[in-house]
Amino acid sequence: MGDYVTPGEEPQEPGIYRSEQMCLAQLYLQSDASYQCVAELGELGLVQFRDVSLNPDVSSFQRKYVNEVRRCDEMERKLRFLEREIKKDQIPMLDTGENPDAPLPREMIDLEATFEKLENELREVNKNEETLKKNFSELTELKHILRKTQTFFEEAGTGEMLPPHEDMIASSAENSGIGDVLSADEEELSARFSDAMSPLKLQLRFVAGVIQRERLPAFERLLWRACRGNVFLRTSEIDDVLNDTVTGDPVNKCVFIIFFQGDQLKTKVKKICEGFRATLYPCPDTPQERREMSIGVMTRIEDLKTVLGQTQDHRHRVLVAASKNVRMWLTKVRKIKSIYHTLNFFNIDVTQKCLIAEVWCPIAELDRIKMALKRGTDESGSQVPSILNRMETHEAPPTYNKTNKFTKGFQNIVDAYGIATYREINPSPYTMISFPFLFAVMFGDMGHGVIMFLAALFFILKEKQLEAARIKDEIFQTFFGGRYVIFLMGVFSIYTGFMYNDIFSKSVNAFGSSWTNSIRHEYIDDVLEKGEKASEAQWMLVPELAYDGNPYPIGVDPVWNLAEGNKLSFLNSMKMKMSVLFGIAQMTFGVLLSYKNFTYFKSDLDVKYMFIPQMIFLSSIFIYLCIQILAKWLFFGSAPGSVLGYTYPGTNCAPSLLIGLINMFMMKSRNAGFVDEEGNIVPQCWLSTWYPGQSFFETIFVLVAIACVPVMLFAKPYYLWKEEKERREGGHRQLATIEIVLVILALVQVPIMLFAKPWLLYQREKKQTRYSTLGGSGGGASTSQSVRADIAQDDAEVVHAPEQTPKPAGHGHGHGDGPLEMGDVMVYQAIHTIEFVLGCVSHTASYLRLWALSLAHAQLSDVLWTMVFRNAFVLDGYAGAVATYILFFIFGSLSVFILVLMEGLSAFLHALRLHWQAKKTTVVTFYGGLGYEFAPFSFERILAEEREAEENL
Repeated sequence: MGDYVTPGEEPQEPGIYRSEQMCLAQLYLQSDASYQCVAELGELGLVQFRDVSLNPDVSSFQRKYVNEVRRCDEMERKLRFLEREIKKDQIPMLDTGENPDAPLPREMIDLEATFEKLENELREVNKNEETLKKNFSELTELKHILRKTQTFFEEAGTGEMLPPHEDMIASSAENSGIGDVLSADEEELSARFSDAMSPLKLQLRFVAGVIQRERLPAFERLLWRACRGNVFLRTSEIDDVLNDTVTGDPVNKCVFIIFFQGDQLKTKVKKICEGFRATLYPCPDTPQERREMSIGVMTRIEDLKTVLGQTQDHRHRVLVAASKNVRMWLTKVRKIKSIYHTLNFFNIDVTQKCLIAEVWCPIAELDRIKMALKRGTDESGSQVPSILNRMETHEAPPTYNKTNKFTKGFQNIVDAYGIATYREINPSPYTMISFPFLFAVMFGDMGHGVIMFLAALFFILKEKQLEAARIKDEIFQTFFGGRYVIFLMGVFSIYTGFMYNDIFSKSVNAFGSSWTNSIRHEYIDDVLEKGEKASEAQWMLVPELAYDGNPYPIGVDPVWNLAEGNKLSFLNSMKMKMSVLFGIAQMTFGVLLSYKNFTYFKSDLDVKYMFIPQMIFLSSIFIYLCIQILAKWLFFGSAPGSVLGYTYPGTNCAPSLLIGLINMFMMKSRNAGFVDEEGNIVPQCWLSTWYPGQSFFETIFVLVAIACVPVMLFAKPYYLWKEEKERREGGHRQLATIEIVLVILALVQVPIMLFAKPWLLYQREKKQTRYSTLGGSGGGASTSQSVRADIAQDDAEVVHAPEQTPKPAGHGHGHGDGPLEMGDVMVYQAIHTIEFVLGCVSHTASYLRLWALSLAHAQLSDVLWTMVFRNAFVLDGYAGAVATYILFFIFGSLSVFILVLMEGLSAFLHALRLHWQAKKTTVVTFYGGLGYEFAPFSFERILAEEREAEENL
């Protein structure tokens, strides 16, 4: 679009129609007041800081406040640690929604000390608790080992040490295919181990421990193979669920005891246990020692329970106290961090006492920004005022559209296509009407519209409670965020359903049908008496006899709901023409809006050689087609008569607009009128011209439309090239004039150098005796004043500077103030011309999706009624009552999930597509979409983004 209009020349318009007027300004803040001033600007949220021109060569690690940002990161890490510990204990965190002010810099030290103390205390408590839990788990395992081993030895003492069915090694060996090794009979095996377990065999040793249950089979097999069957293993499951001593997770474990002989087997057994992460515990040899050790273990377990409970209570108290403040602390730390991060965008002057920044801000909010700076300066106690100095620039400002909770959803839809160029017309106000309306054209059903309307109304009425609930479901957030869009879609769907006279595929006869029964009752009775199936009989109402000539007052006549033969044909014709009307109307409206943009940006070339040819092109073909559609609806009825000077025989000769449009482009000769000179209907009368001079005018329309294409393609580039040529020639003429003036001045300088100085000395000597100093007022000089603050001396002085004329803005031709690149201009113009011409044709056809989706929705609703709910009325008695409830539940569920949700989503996406096409057709006109969004420094936005990031984790 080129350079924007100079801010001082911009006309005042409501902010909803165009983006807010922006200006580039410089902030001069005293160092001591900078923190408070930036904090006030963050609360206000109307200033966007730049980091482009003031610090181009300074990396992020060389900024002044990097250390403060790192300290804030460290505090945030500690708070996240606290938050994790609180969530681990399932303690609710108090979140009152309070928005505390940004803490002062000196409060940062107190916060750091508080967080450091809490973190150290929690880590120490966690470490002690982990140690206590580990000791408790080990003592619990030792308790089970002592209990189980005592049982093993008691069984050995009674001669029941190794029953055949408890030989775990043997069973695992059989399962692993090594049963041949154990070919000895059970008596020999039992006798061998009984001898080995005899008290007289002192060389027998054993180890005891615990192992996870799922590792036991592999442990048994490896133990057998590695020790060649020279060990004896007894196992027993622990009924209680124990905690792993390393991870703390609940696990199922087994107690095992292994008997062996010799030091070599002992080494192998311990290595195998270590490999399977089995824990070995000391186990005394004598029963008396085992009992004493068991009593000591139980005593220690009870003591550990007491200490562990006290530790957990202390940890819980610390976390409960922290949970009341952790959300507020997070808010404070994030505000401090964002302030210091923003201060890094400032440039520091040589005195190290003044910070300078460049900001974008809305012109309408300058007073509020200045008041915020004054509050920040006063709160800091500084005596030097903060200065906000507006700058002249021709850089494109950011686009800032004010929104509220109602308009935000529609603004997001528009921004999805691209951020509007600065100060061009904002499509959002028009999208508030066009988007839900086009959706409703495809979705039109009063019943389904009421369901959508009530769902959106619930979201709106309960929005505060639902926002406080912080539901994280993505689908719910999508519907809740677009509640006002869904609300309007429901309202418009009720309206279009009323116009279609469609409520769950049924019609309502509110005003009385315009059609009457023209079939004789005798004929109907005769057909019924002959036994023909009434449901299969085809009845036709002839318009000349059945239609009373007065159309249904509003919407579609309910009689068409009974027309099974040609209902679809009638709705096809009506909705197809209606879709073409809506599509061309939206595209024409977009081109009309472009005129406002061109006049606003003072682009006369675009008005003359873009807007006017585009309107002529649209009018010659597409608006002419719309006029034909309206004329056919108004003039060509069921009754014969005279239409526009021609005799109209009846409905059979109603003009075919599609074939007529094709004949218009082919310039094909056609019959004039519907009847010949003798009054006979001409063949294919629907292809005849239907007003005098139609062929001539249509030929003119086609030729004018074709002539508009080269005008759109070449006229603007030609005049841009001509202006550039005149500008260059004007520069050469000025250069020649300057050369002549310089030659004359050089000739005049010769006598001046010879005689001027001696003459001046003579005059000074002559008047020396009466020389006096005179002062002039200089009132005729025009200067501008500016204020310069001297930070070192705490005062200010007025500096006079020559007035600078602002650089004139460009003309909005797309070439700016640099040299004209003719190739780029031609390519740019060719792309947009071709896109407009072809887009008018393709987008008009694309708007037929309104017709297709509307028919599909109506037919699917009719199928659902016919195939599901109508079957409930076939049955009588109690069966019919039960079937009615059941089938109504099925019908209602399918209507909500298929017709409202799925069909609604489909219509929503097609409405998005149609708006994208409308903007593509007028992308060179009223909607460029080449801007960038205004991103102010706002605590509210920063905190909302941080909270959203937390919820998405």
